[in-house]
Amino acid sequence: MSMILSTIGYEAATLPEVIAKLRAAGVEVVVDVRAVAASRRAGFSKSMLRASLAVEGIGYEHLRGLGTPKPGREAARKGLIAEMEAIFAEHMATPEAQDALALATAIVRDRPAALLCFEACASGCHRRIVAEMIQETTGCEVRDL
Repeated sequence: MSMILSTIGYEAATLPEVIAKLRAAGVEVVVDVRAVAASRRAGFSKSMLRASLAVEGIGYEHLRGLGTPKPGREAARKGLIAEMEAIFAEHMATPEAQDALALATAIVRDRPAALLCFEACASGCHRRIVAEMIQETTGCEVRDL
């Protein structure tokens, strides 16, 4: 059986919808790849999200080092995806980011995981880049939920 790494964005979803998708995909741990694990969306701030996932038997790990730096988030909000990607690539060369990537990779090797971020569409989100980096190392299959 091959490893599967899921990715999910909560921009257009409620917490129950996100949890249902995670459960249906067999996800055992959510790896939060937001630089800032706070949200104005109900239920998606770090403590509440961790507690809600725990009730469902899903683990939670916040890896701030895999988050997009503020200038990258601002570029993404403006639809400047290439600029966001360049900023994120520079960030991924840092020791903090490399350590977080190593931990995320270990988690994916250990159990079914999902990378979580805000953007609904993975193609315009840095979580796609993180997923591709993990895929290169592990050979896992990536699925966008």
